[in-house]
Amino acid sequence: MTKIISSSVTPVDEPHPQRKPLYQHLYVQVIAAIVLGVILGHFSPGLGEQMKPLGDTFIKLIKMLIAPIIFCTVVSGIAGMQDLKRIGRIGFKSLIYFEVLTTLALVIGLVGVNLLKPGAGMHIDPATLDASAIAGYTKAAHDQSVVGFLTHIVPSTVFGAFTDGDILQVLFISVLFAFGLQLLGEAGKPLLGTIDLVAKAFFRMLKIVMYLAPLGAFGGMAFTVGKYGVQSLGAYVNLLVCYYLTGLVFVFVVLNLVARLAGFSLWKFLKYIREELVLVLGTSSSESALPRLMGKLEKLGCEKSTVGLVVPSGYCFNLDGSCINMTVLAIFIAQALDIDVSLYHQVTLLLILLLTSKGAASVTGGAFITLAATLGSIDVIPAAGLVLVLGVYRFISEGGALINVIGNGVATLFIARWDGALDREQLKRELG
Repeated sequence: MTKIISSSVTPVDEPHPQRKPLYQHLYVQVIAAIVLGVILGHFSPGLGEQMKPLGDTFIKLIKMLIAPIIFCTVVSGIAGMQDLKRIGRIGFKSLIYFEVLTTLALVIGLVGVNLLKPGAGMHIDPATLDASAIAGYTKAAHDQSVVGFLTHIVPSTVFGAFTDGDILQVLFISVLFAFGLQLLGEAGKPLLGTIDLVAKAFFRMLKIVMYLAPLGAFGGMAFTVGKYGVQSLGAYVNLLVCYYLTGLVFVFVVLNLVARLAGFSLWKFLKYIREELVLVLGTSSSESALPRLMGKLEKLGCEKSTVGLVVPSGYCFNLDGSCINMTVLAIFIAQALDIDVSLYHQVTLLLILLLTSKGAASVTGGAFITLAATLGSIDVIPAAGLVLVLGVYRFISEGGALINVIGNGVATLFIARWDGALDREQLKRELG
């Protein structure tokens, strides 16, 4: 039987889309801003680069709200549950799902790059590579380790996780606090009500910040095109085609199958979250969509506790798009340098990435740094080869961010359905 816990928090409070003129839709405004950003960056690259603070400031505004929204949502959801065993069950199911899907993403990335061979014929001499261009990334990669990642989960102070904006640390504190609040019993009810009210206030703040989304998307796209230039994509057209084709296969084959198993249409879901996807495209950041994605998933009928656990943990452990880009880039570099990577070494690369990819969200530029750390550990493909993709990586990371958002939205609906925490009638109404 389907179970649902009603939430006192109303995260997404918008009128029905049909009641608004087209120009008032957020996704239309953001698309228009993206187009203007591309035009400015192309015809006036210098001015386009100067627009960077607009995109950066908008992302900072979103990140400012992510930690308290996650905290309030997780605490309210878990502390309001009567059965603590269900929390562990949802967490266990989430980890199984994340491991299976990220493995499929890595495998599909390897298969795609081996079939399409985007780097074949470049014949670049490894001795000509200038490793200094990626010195900052390799230094950060040197500090990455499994033990370091595990110890990083626990923040130095309670408030340190919030000031740093580390999603994994905030999730850890939120779950711990929720258990503590639940153990208080009736005495903790007033505090739980206050947290619900605080959550409402933060979602209203988010609604205000979203009015600046077109400005942020304009600044982000103008900077990207102005700095890297549309013409720079010409030399890497094979790599971009390979990456995006592989990503489309993953979304419309793997995630489409998962969506069908969960009982909903992937295409209708993509249409439902189109504003969040366009926002990610404009800002090149999957985090910009996180708070609104959580709100929309609750509106689709997922229990608040399930959304609060699965989405933030998915942003740490279920980075499907990042997994695809790491395997594609690794083999592309090998092909460009005429390095023959055997099946044994490719399987080794996949197994290592299964572990290292889980820490990709814990640092800025995580996927790139994680790939640098992985290449440095297998000693087959030189980490200096990353300099070959440095100029085009921004355009690839946009695709990865989009897949990450879609993947975590589908994951939440699937796990909610799996655990009986999804109101299927409400899902049908919203998507219909």
